[in-house]
Amino acid sequence: MKKLSLFLTAGLIAGCMAFPAAAEEDKTWVIATDTVFKPFEYTDESGNFVGIDVDIVAAIAEDQGFKYEMKSLGWDASIAACQAGQADGMIAGASITDERKESGWMFSDGYYNATQSMTVSTDSDITGFDDLKGQTVGVKTGTQGAAYAESLKDEYGFDITYFEDSPTMYQAVLGGQVVACFEDTPIMASSIKDGDLALQIVDGTENEGAPYGFAVFSEDSQELLDMFNAGLADIKENGTYDEIIAKYLGEDAVPTEDTTEASTEAATEAATEAATEAVTE
Repeated sequence: MKKLSLFLTAGLIAGCMAFPAAAEEDKTWVIATDTVFKPFEYTDESGNFVGIDVDIVAAIAEDQGFKYEMKSLGWDASIAACQAGQADGMIAGASITDERKESGWMFSDGYYNATQSMTVSTDSDITGFDDLKGQTVGVKTGTQGAAYAESLKDEYGFDITYFEDSPTMYQAVLGGQVVACFEDTPIMASSIKDGDLALQIVDGTENEGAPYGFAVFSEDSQELLDMFNAGLADIKENGTYDEIIAKYLGEDAVPTEDTTEASTEAATEAATEAATEAVTE
């Protein structure tokens, strides 16, 4: 009887140990995003999530064999959801910076480099930062565009108004509530072109830029981060990554080697030229 009891006990322990592993295999990772960040993530006419980030996650999930659910929460809410454990990670054109790393962000390898620039209305007489003295500019809260404007504020003597989303910020420029806004260059260029907005990116106002990364905020999501990195390397090697970039930004934006400064400049130039053509046509 003792042998039988020990056997049953051992079996129960083994069974209990097996359940977490099985559950892990069935795990659906929750990935938060901000779908008003075209062309990286946005909603099409049918209400579907589309964009560079959306396609990259889909390709990586297929490559790595994991399940996920993407939730459109907005920028600030995506960060909060990850920090509260309500989401496992976020992808929303998040620039990899030392400041964010120090505050608890854990980033993947960079998957796209982007600069930030200043944008004004097409009838504006502002041609550079020197024209901003005593004026007010718009930024989206918590973004690299906001950080860029903040770094210039004291030097050029302007004020900043913060917005929760990009479309509202653009309308503030068009409506004259602010004289300019700071935004990621490819995002701004795409928004001008696709929205037929009477806005223009001011030449020579872009910064050096930084790579975008997939982000998690807890070691519990390290597995997801590792899978993202492995899958990203695979889709770059097999050409899927290039196809995604070309689909949304054109062939000229496809990097020749990797996500480098050269590819950043090419992508920015391609997107800006497209936006300029849309405004002048």
